[in-house]
Amino acid sequence: MTAPETDEEPPDAADNPPETDEEPAEHRRYARYLELLENVPEAEEAGLLAVILRDDCAPMAEAAVNRQLECRAAELLTDAGFPDWARTTAGVIGDRPFLSRRLREWTLLRALALDEPWTAEEVTGASDWFQRTVVEVQTITSPEALTLLAERGRTRRVRNAASRRLRPPRPRSG
Repeated sequence: MTAPETDEEPPDAADNPPETDEEPAEHRRYARYLELLENVPEAEEAGLLAVILRDDCAPMAEAAVNRQLECRAAELLTDAGFPDWARTTAGVIGDRPFLSRRLREWTLLRALALDEPWTAEEVTGASDWFQRTVVEVQTITSPEALTLLAERGRTRRVRNAASRRLRPPRPRSG
């Protein structure tokens, strides 16, 4: 299965006549986009993302792109290719607020994972998703970030999880 060329337009709602099962056209396009993204070669990913983002149903298109962003960012988090991928992806997603924020937060997660510079304001001002991810992902071991979230995390769940991560493990009896 090949990805559409970058100059192609996304499928139009009119191109998808109603089916007898009454599944909305955008649901079928979303499933198709996920299938294409799952198999897209890395060199063609940005072009496919651009095609998807031209879909008439912006929320569906952004959901499909976000899923790819999540998968690829998690895969590349500590990889040397992350910065180039993030720059390319940022150029494709442009000024779409949710996607831009999520990409910035993945970049901040990378900074925490690799002990690169970050600020308390970035961490405390980030989304609930970001703060939960910091305290749940074992790749993030920064005592400074965990202490900050134990003290100033937005939710009790985040504060408690960060506090647990900071405690030394109990010795096993036996």
